[in-house]
Amino acid sequence: MLEHPTSRLPALVLNPRLRGLRCSACGKAHDATRLQTTCVACELPLLAEYALDPHTLPPSALAGRVPSLWRYAEVLPIAATDAVTLAEGFTPLLPAGDSVWIKDEARNPTGSFKARGMSVAVSMARALGARALAAPSAGNAASALAAYGAAARLPVTVAMPEDTPPLFAAECRAYGARVDLVPGTIADCSRHLRTHAPEGAFDVSTLREPYRVEGKKTMAYELFEQLGNRLPEVIVYPTGGGTGLVGMWKAFSEMETLGWIGRERPRLVSVQAAGCAPVVRAFESGAERTDAWPNPETRAYGLRVPAPIAGFLCLRAIRETRGTAIAIPEAAIAPAMDELAAATGLDICPETGAAWAALKALRARGFMASGERAVVFNTGAGLKYRI
Repeated sequence: MLEHPTSRLPALVLNPRLRGLRCSACGKAHDATRLQTTCVACELPLLAEYALDPHTLPPSALAGRVPSLWRYAEVLPIAATDAVTLAEGFTPLLPAGDSVWIKDEARNPTGSFKARGMSVAVSMARALGARALAAPSAGNAASALAAYGAAARLPVTVAMPEDTPPLFAAECRAYGARVDLVPGTIADCSRHLRTHAPEGAFDVSTLREPYRVEGKKTMAYELFEQLGNRLPEVIVYPTGGGTGLVGMWKAFSEMETLGWIGRERPRLVSVQAAGCAPVVRAFESGAERTDAWPNPETRAYGLRVPAPIAGFLCLRAIRETRGTAIAIPEAAIAPAMDELAAATGLDICPETGAAWAALKALRARGFMASGERAVVFNTGAGLKYRI
């Protein structure tokens, strides 16, 4: 693991409630005032810990706050005044049928939910002394990193599979990023950057640094507010690297500590494509960790993640919430994408097409009782895949 230049922060820049970082696997503590990637002992993801109690952030305190993810300052690692922000978050929750809502993350900067994670990750990387940033991506994360790197005035290098829709590379170049197109999958892009990223560039890959998950967890906080201080019974979430799934699961625990909810949790549903379903396979077999998926194939590029580093956390989140994991055949994804777009007027991406097909399949199986509320996440803009 590469060492990175560090700088100590003035006390007021970091959230004083941020206690530190802890490995999600072995429990080893890490210093939050230094640039960190994965655990120094086992190379698995680090998660941020905060000193919270029921007085820290009562829901009533949110009234009148800025309509972005930075409204939840008490549970974010850095002050909003020091953040790199493009007004991400607080996306609309829109009805899509009987007790079903779509959380439209396509309204974020650069058109996807990746803006949430990159805003927080880039903010912390800049504050902690990073001088350049790099990440592999299936498309949307690259666009977001390029935009937030430009806003932070930090050079960015992204690596994407060479068959990624060309609009993603064009968008990244427009923001001034270097784009490397690599044969294979996001796993091949990650290997490429180990030897081809600029010297000293800080790795902001999915869950290989601890703060993208902090931005993603705000999706759960928003659901609580938008549903009248309640959470839905079911959350249907397209899963590639799993940052959003893990982030919302983390947020539920924080909400309980804050006194927002009790021990109840929404049932988390992880949706993958049948051509790349490592989380589904592990869930169905009873395994505690995912194994790499051979020869991954799907046109829902955000789901083409054959070896998610946080696969074990996705499995834990699904099981602890009494959720499930489901793989959708490739032939069903595009029709479901078009069906939902035509029914709602929303710009639906292929990953959400898979999630919509999953919701219909789960209802047919009786996974949801009558009247139970479900939220399906539209994780990005569909037009990027159509042009």
